[in-house]
Amino acid sequence: MKKLSALLFASLLSVSGLASAEDVKQTYQGKTLNANLVYADGKNYGDKVVLLLHGTLTHNGRSTYADLQNNLAKEGITSLSMNLSLGLNDRHGEYDCATPHTHKHTDAIAEVAVWMDWLKQHGVKKVSVMGHSRGGNQIAWYVSEKDSDAINKVILLAPATGEQQSGKKYQERYGKPLNSVLKTAKDMVKAGKGKELMKDTDFIYCEKSQVTAEAFVDYYDVKPKFDTPTVLKSIKKPTLVIVGSEDTVVPELPKRLEAIKGQKNVTITTIDGGDHFFVDLANEDVAAAVANFLK
Repeated sequence: MKKLSALLFASLLSVSGLASAEDVKQTYQGKTLNANLVYADGKNYGDKVVLLLHGTLTHNGRSTYADLQNNLAKEGITSLSMNLSLGLNDRHGEYDCATPHTHKHTDAIAEVAVWMDWLKQHGVKKVSVMGHSRGGNQIAWYVSEKDSDAINKVILLAPATGEQQSGKKYQERYGKPLNSVLKTAKDMVKAGKGKELMKDTDFIYCEKSQVTAEAFVDYYDVKPKFDTPTVLKSIKKPTLVIVGSEDTVVPELPKRLEAIKGQKNVTITTIDGGDHFFVDLANEDVAAAVANFLK
């Protein structure tokens, strides 16, 4: 979308007083990326824009994110909810486990930067970046490496701790040790075969999938930055971490956050009754917490 058409569209919204959603696309490394732009009622980009990133292998149309965009709009906040490409062209919907996995956890950092540039090109001077679950970790990772004056505040919704891709969790989910599979993948990468597919390989939430060796190593080789509380120690921007009191996906998060409770730029908020996906009233509570934080 050209800058002029975006501004014209925004002005029409302002006149009509109606909120509207728009599918936005751009090209990156030969692939089409897409995102959902939702304007607050009667406003254009305004001074409160949130760039939102989804969780593992999901998409911006999932109810957690679609409802959150609507609830943020009610709070007067415009949001751009991006879909990671995950190696695919113009990806929409949940990632199909039958599709070979070539994507990496760290690919998200570059794609977040692409959408930050798009917002800046459309006249947005300050963006609050927000991510959920694995997306929360990826957003924190992005800020730790790409902090700039354009980043206003950071919002992490039930961010991942790295426990989800640990050897313990892999053993619990698939009944086999992670280390043997990881060693095979590392050996392939070392031999220059990182882009070759490992077949019948259990990967993230996908049983007996096909995944490149380099992707498997990127997701499962231990990295300190997989733990969001660890990454938070290097972030200087005002940061809100939202925890669900009934979250069973990252139940260890509250305990892990104890290590940074004295960090002055970090605020921790708990949504009572919220599970990992913050549906219904919990979703409204998340939007209200974000709006309060952005004031």
